[in-house]
Amino acid sequence: MAPLLELHGVSKAFGAVQALRDVSLTLHAGEIHALAGENGAGKSTVVRIIGGEHQPDSGEVRLDGEPVRFSGPRDAQHRGVAVIHQEPTRFPDLNVAENVFMGRQPRRSGRRVDHKAMHRRTAELFETLGVPLDPALPTRGLSIADQQIIEIAKALASDARIIVMDEPTAALSNVEAERLFRVARTLADNGAALLFISHRLEEMYELCQRVTVLRDGSLVTSARMTDIDNDTLVRSMVGRSVEQLFPKRETDIGDEVLTVRNLTQPGVFRDVSFAVRQGEIVGLAGLVGSGRSEVARAIFGIDSRESGTVMVAGKELPKADPRAAIAAGLAMVPEDRREQGLILELSIERNASLSQLRKVTSWGLVRAGRERSLAGTWAERLGLRFGRLADPAGTLSGGNQQKVVLGKWLATQPKVLIVDEPTRGIDIGAKVEVHALLSDLAASGMAVLMISSELPEVLGMADRVLVMHEGRIATELSRAEANEEAVMRAATGSAA
Repeated sequence: MAPLLELHGVSKAFGAVQALRDVSLTLHAGEIHALAGENGAGKSTVVRIIGGEHQPDSGEVRLDGEPVRFSGPRDAQHRGVAVIHQEPTRFPDLNVAENVFMGRQPRRSGRRVDHKAMHRRTAELFETLGVPLDPALPTRGLSIADQQIIEIAKALASDARIIVMDEPTAALSNVEAERLFRVARTLADNGAALLFISHRLEEMYELCQRVTVLRDGSLVTSARMTDIDNDTLVRSMVGRSVEQLFPKRETDIGDEVLTVRNLTQPGVFRDVSFAVRQGEIVGLAGLVGSGRSEVARAIFGIDSRESGTVMVAGKELPKADPRAAIAAGLAMVPEDRREQGLILELSIERNASLSQLRKVTSWGLVRAGRERSLAGTWAERLGLRFGRLADPAGTLSGGNQQKVVLGKWLATQPKVLIVDEPTRGIDIGAKVEVHALLSDLAASGMAVLMISSELPEVLGMADRVLVMHEGRIATELSRAEANEEAVMRAATGSAA
């Protein structure tokens, strides 16, 4: 069967930077095709060329076998191409149906909008997708998952046949991601061609039939998912084997630094007790909703707790007092770096120094030299890739944003580091760098509490694994005992 859309020998440069070199890609009707590679591999440029934002310098785009040159995104949309981004665009003060049909509203006589027809058609689209979403709901306050379903409905409303999903699951829970997968399969079953981009390899294997791998703007391989194993896929993307993704160093485990006893917040978690020692990485695992992040927030003092004690190096911390926690030597890298860890509009250097304002100010004024020196020190230590320290933090890639958050907290010289989802939404190369950093920190004597939804990460990096189920620690596993089956049995309440 001829492909719906094809890139043939496409190259694209931006000034002196060669973004793509002779890249070919085919998208077939009824198939979900993965596009894999590190940040900077050229994935975004491919998406923008397919979506009509960029024109190739050489090579061609073929639609239904015929060469085509999109004049812009609207032209691509009119020809049946839809791009669904990680962070959907919406009009929050309009309802779901109005967002779905924005710019394409059905009309009555006198060119008035036919609201009944619009709501009826939107309901039909959601029924096709198997999603019970009310067309009359205001979009303000809807989850990212529901916003993405609206974007997919928009694509169907415009008769899109080629749908690009760019990191659609980065901000979704497992349940939300599974719903999105069901919708994606429905689209493919109905004859659409899907291009799926994700940093999560397990998602590619679960959802996609084929994969194309880019590295440094060049095509490395294109294969059926059944013909390429996990190690080969990783090596194609980053030139490393799977074992090198988790560079865990053996360390000497010392005394208890973080001690948590009988921590309880009714309805959230109860009777949580554990310790983390010098030089140790303790993994906190469990399903979404098990209470992992809530326990971490209570330990750090962001959220309150009804009872229980938290001690750092033998000193008890007061409830709900992050300032006291920081002073005692506790640091926390939050789950959502964009909303909770950074102020994206501020510069890299300002973000990096926010935890150390006393060191970079005098007489209430920030001293630019001190700020730049502190930020530069951590940028060098963490291998930060950036243009200028004065650039907004929002201009950095996900992996480099995570390094800024880590640097901000490491500048406080903590005894204990809590990291919640340390590699969420960053590419494999950046994951290796973050894992190596955590391993080095533990080797230097720091106590690390790592919360992660990615089982391979927990098993690859943790000296011990604590598994939570419904607000309680269900089991504790040594590194030797921990495997996927044991963790999942405890996380689902099935442990023997």
